[in-house]
Amino acid sequence: MDETLLFLHVLSAFLLASTVVMLSAVALGAPVGSAVARIGNVLWDVGGLGTLAFGIWIVAREETYEITEFWILAAIVLWFLASGAAMVTRKGLSDDPEHPRFTASAARMHWVRSALVVVFLVLMVWKPGA
Repeated sequence: MDETLLFLHVLSAFLLASTVVMLSAVALGAPVGSAVARIGNVLWDVGGLGTLAFGIWIVAREETYEITEFWILAAIVLWFLASGAAMVTRKGLSDDPEHPRFTASAARMHWVRSALVVVFLVLMVWKPGA
């Protein structure tokens, strides 16, 4: 069971990273269709829910980790900040089916979200203080 939870947690993190990559193309103005933005947003929703749910489930099952550890609390805070940035980014995406674009503020929030995801992943890999 522990290996399955860890696999699902890591898979969810890959979905978050995939969103960052896909929507970076939109933020950079690449000529992508609306399906790219739509799929990127779905991956964010599934990956975001998965990382949080499976991560907390792992902490609850593992005796070696406590929810009060710095790297776990920091990751949860980063998760919420990245989710807030994602909401702003999603609202700033045009409905153009041929070539979706971000508004300038949404593009900036996309890069903020991208940076938060990178820091989040660094915390998950190196677990400072664990």
